[in-house]
Amino acid sequence: MDMNFSGIVIGIATFLVIGLFHPLVIKAEYYIGVKSWWLFLLLGIVAAVASLMVDDLTLSILLGVVAFSSFWSIGEVFQQKKRVEKGWFPANPKRKIRK
Repeated sequence: MDMNFSGIVIGIATFLVIGLFHPLVIKAEYYIGVKSWWLFLLLGIVAAVASLMVDDLTLSILLGVVAFSSFWSIGEVFQQKKRVEKGWFPANPKRKIRK
């Protein structure tokens, strides 16, 4: 009986990608602010296009996960700004926060 580990690999990688994007959003908002949304948009577009062009199914799926995690992060950057304003996360003292 042959085992197919693709599902497990994709599941673990998806878990790690989502886990990676959480601190990326926090750091991006802290150092750049909400202007960082365009970086997530650019990464998402590049990953989505790459997903369409890759022959390997597993890699294509993982690039799709990165793409849509990036797109989701755009909204999270704006939510992170609100969390900072509520005092749940520290504000960058070197960057002036505009309301």
